Amino acid sequence: MNSRTLKSLTVALASAATVMLAATSSSAAGLPWSASHGNATADGTRSLEKGSGIFSSTLVVQGELKNTGPGCYSLWSMAIHDLAPTPARKLATLCGPGSEPVSFKTHYAPTTTALVYICKDEGARDCGQQMSLTTWPIKQTAPSTAAAE
Repeated sequence: MNSRTLKSLTVALASAATVMLAATSSSAAGLPWSASHGNATADGTRSLEKGSGIFSSTLVVQGELKNTGPGCYSLWSMAIHDLAPTPARKLATLCGPGSEPVSFKTHYAPTTTALVYICKDEGARDCGQQMSLTTWPIKQTAPSTAAAE
């Protein structure tokens, strides 16, 4: 492995660890997520259940799929673990106006990317934008008054 690749990998892993630490403290109450396509929307909260180590947490997603018009819409999720995508899975389908609860969990590590998206009908051909469930806000610390003087 050349030094450039090793440096890039080190920076990526350090960034992921920082995000994981920030996510653990800031997502305890649940952070909002949302997706939309056509007449359908989905939204809810996402949080982490901390495991015994940095690579053993669980991403917990709760929410609701809503349709305001005719036709069928499905909510799908996909996770990418260590750059390897898992097969997409359909979480819920709703035909016609109404709402359907959604709840799922997936393994989470600093190298995980989890996505949700809505597709028209039951197939995954006509779909909206994929929305990340693993983009965490990073809390900024207030500057020290001693440092400002």
